[in-house]
Amino acid sequence: MRLGLTQEQTLKLTPQQILLSSLLQLPMQVLETSIQQELENNPVLEIDDEATLAKANRQLEQDKKTDEDPDYDWEAVFDRYGKNEFTPKSDFDASREELETPIAEESFLTDKLLQQVRTSGLENQDIRIAEEIIWNLDNSGYLLTPIENIAYNLELPEEKVEAVLKIVQMMDPVGIAARDLRECLLIQLKANFEEPYVIEILEKHFDDFANHRYEAIMKEMNIDEDDLRYAVQVISQLNPKPGGTESNFSNHYIIPDLIVTEEDGEFAIVINDAHIPELRLSRSYEEMIRNRQKLDKATKDYLSKKLESAKWFIQSIHQRRTTMVRVMAAIIQKQEAFFRGEPDALKPMILKDIAEEVSMDISTISRVTNGKYVQSPMGLFELKYFFTEGMKDSDGEDVSTRLIKKTLKEIVDKENKHKPLNDEKLVKELEKAGFKIARRTVAKYREQLNIPIARLRREIL
Repeated sequence: MRLGLTQEQTLKLTPQQILLSSLLQLPMQVLETSIQQELENNPVLEIDDEATLAKANRQLEQDKKTDEDPDYDWEAVFDRYGKNEFTPKSDFDASREELETPIAEESFLTDKLLQQVRTSGLENQDIRIAEEIIWNLDNSGYLLTPIENIAYNLELPEEKVEAVLKIVQMMDPVGIAARDLRECLLIQLKANFEEPYVIEILEKHFDDFANHRYEAIMKEMNIDEDDLRYAVQVISQLNPKPGGTESNFSNHYIIPDLIVTEEDGEFAIVINDAHIPELRLSRSYEEMIRNRQKLDKATKDYLSKKLESAKWFIQSIHQRRTTMVRVMAAIIQKQEAFFRGEPDALKPMILKDIAEEVSMDISTISRVTNGKYVQSPMGLFELKYFFTEGMKDSDGEDVSTRLIKKTLKEIVDKENKHKPLNDEKLVKELEKAGFKIARRTVAKYREQLNIPIARLRREIL
């Protein structure tokens, strides 16, 4: 294994592989911009108007067919699951505007972090780890995917991933990729070289601080009110959501990258790129290159390089489409029950599962699924939504942790607000629902759902 890892570090990516990797991670809106820039920079590339029109017409026919589909009982879906969670097929239209769906969209933070990683001087393997960490951040910039899962996906030691995580956490904005609020605040304090006793408050007395038990802190640490007042002032000025300050999420319209439909029990996958122009090699420049004897050496070299670059770009665009369809097909195969109308049937699935299914590298699957959306009969979802941890239920069946969290939230929502359930009682309630998990796991899921401890949930009146 060690020999394999050493060998992997020495591999050099070809220009074509680098280009494809770059294009794979672009969502549809950014891809369109990238193509326009390439058209401006490479005179050998041009838009193939006939092919672009033909593709748009095929998309139009597909959209009309989807609109006329009368077989799916969407009212039944609404009644069962709620209208806020699902989008009916009838929302599709041939126009680009109708395919745009309002949702919170990732913007600049991911690109900003990736740029820092790639210019940091890290080794190739460390860059790969850092990218995986960044692609697993939530809306607020927190890393909720356990380190052991990332290490497993990348087939690397946890210690190696942990070391790279420390580097990412010190990037701008400082505190990004923390695993909880305490770690996020501590990273910022240490980066600011704050007073040691202020750091100690969060390291050793975080629960007291969070619950305003200031008297206990002063007694345990032997500090006075002025010291405590200073600590409170410093900590209150820290940023609890480092991802939120970068306008990482804002209300924009998302164009789904993929469209999945179902007809006669079969699923169809379409790349939603009717608005993306088809490309070809410029015929005038091709003719010029053929008559090489009429060109000086500098012009020959320039056009030859541009010709190769244009070929690579066109091939990479086509390979991007093929790769995305293959990955989406593998996801549907793994999560078929979900796509057939059973949201609670989402199975545990990690990037490695899909990588093995399509015989691709895990990092390729990460690029394909990060920031990409699919419009399906069940609604609009980011591809990352379908990847979730899992465990076995009381019957020995694999279940998604997302289902367990949903059940936990439902239990808390229905509890007696005057006598809320503590974590031990939540364990028992989940066991009744068929999920046998440890108390510390319940506490972790509760925190991830932003559900306070029982004492703080209790209503007095």
